[in-house]
Amino acid sequence: MASTTPVDAPEPKHESHNGSVSEHSDPEISSPAAEEKLHPQAERKLLIKLDAVFVPIIMLVYLSCFLDRTNIGNVRVAGMPEDIGASPAEFSTAVSIFYATYVAFETPWTLLLKKLTPRLLLAALCVVWSVTTIFSGFITSVGGLYAARLVLGACEGGLFPGLNLYLTMVYKREEQAKRVSYLFVCTALSGAFGGLLAFVLLKMDGIAGKAGWRWVYIMEGIFSLFIAVVVWFGLPNDPSNAYFLNDEEKRMMRVRAAQRAQYMGSDEFNWDEVWITLRDVKMWISAAIQFCQDILLYGFSTFLPSIITSMGFSSLDAQYLTIPVYILGGLSFLALAFVSDRLCVRGPFVAFANVFGIVGYILILCPTPNGVKFFGTFLCAVAVYNGPGLNLTWLNVNVAPHYRRAAAIGIQQSLANSAGIVAGQIYRTAPYVLGNAFSVGALGLAQVLIGIKWLYIRRCNSLKEKIQAGEVEDTRRVKTGDWELDFKYHL
Repeated sequence: MASTTPVDAPEPKHESHNGSVSEHSDPEISSPAAEEKLHPQAERKLLIKLDAVFVPIIMLVYLSCFLDRTNIGNVRVAGMPEDIGASPAEFSTAVSIFYATYVAFETPWTLLLKKLTPRLLLAALCVVWSVTTIFSGFITSVGGLYAARLVLGACEGGLFPGLNLYLTMVYKREEQAKRVSYLFVCTALSGAFGGLLAFVLLKMDGIAGKAGWRWVYIMEGIFSLFIAVVVWFGLPNDPSNAYFLNDEEKRMMRVRAAQRAQYMGSDEFNWDEVWITLRDVKMWISAAIQFCQDILLYGFSTFLPSIITSMGFSSLDAQYLTIPVYILGGLSFLALAFVSDRLCVRGPFVAFANVFGIVGYILILCPTPNGVKFFGTFLCAVAVYNGPGLNLTWLNVNVAPHYRRAAAIGIQQSLANSAGIVAGQIYRTAPYVLGNAFSVGALGLAQVLIGIKWLYIRRCNSLKEKIQAGEVEDTRRVKTGDWELDFKYHL
């Protein structure tokens, strides 16, 4: 057996009910706390209370974020490009450049979340992108549109990875897919709500001498500004000492923190965790899968009104026809995420959801009646929302401790969200054959990568079991966090 240095020597560990091990690096969290078993009914009540406060706030802020990002798809069919003199190529560039700053700022914002505190960082970013959205209603040139999209990207880049990281500060590994699903349900709701809101706001065309698409930006920006206030007053920096918990519930939160101490790790930033992340094979495969899935997410969520219009529906009808499509996508994700958490299985559900997307895009591409093509968009929605959400959860639960996970989420999201640049370029002209064909090809590649990652993680679990049994020599370079022998990866 390979010898270990004092740094690698394991500290006392305690088996948690999910099979992972708790390391107590925090002196305030004692070993007895980790060994304490919470009453299941009391813990369920605590989770209900946590969900009742955290989930609405998190969903609202992400809803406003995605609404302000994707409303460019709603105003496209309402005459915005013509009013500011934007050609199809320039409009596609405006969609794509959002992701230039989005990708660049994701990892820095994620690593700064604890230092700046979640409440301050998330509320401040929300204020800036809300004001930018309001000002987007007054742009008169392509340059103004470019500037607004760049600022939006820089601010919104910190939200999604930041919220995911915040969820890991509240919930255990086996509780996370359901909560991450709420974020992706918001992307679906933003599409449904955005389509309905755009349908209503576009009827304000001519009020105060402003075109309807300008009112879409102005009113949705004002809505987001109110959400920033909710985040500031409603989101606690330390979930374990949240203002809405009583003394007994705070004690239970400390016990839960002790039980997942290995998963969370130290509060002190350590560059070693970033370097370990950069050598993590499963993170890179996860990023590649997410890139493929995000091509669907950003192409579909931004251009669905245009795709439906290309089927022969009017621009106004296209706004409300998106609503049932988005709702189905959101509901399907809630269902699969619930089962995924119950079984602690991730990859197979991503692959399962992608099958619906492959069939859906094929129906849209083939010379089928418009009704069949529209039905295809419902199938696509299943893959559009389940794929990115479940894949991100798959990464969340398999990386530890905190700053290694923060780096992994930031890097994965930075690489994956560059797919938004691609999405803006492949959906240029109706009937969007290139965009839909590219999307189904991305799904096919994702299926292959999911299989590779599943086999790799299964091999890692098998290696740990053999090392524990003394069957093979321990040659691991990293022996902490998720590479602890008792940390079992979710397949």
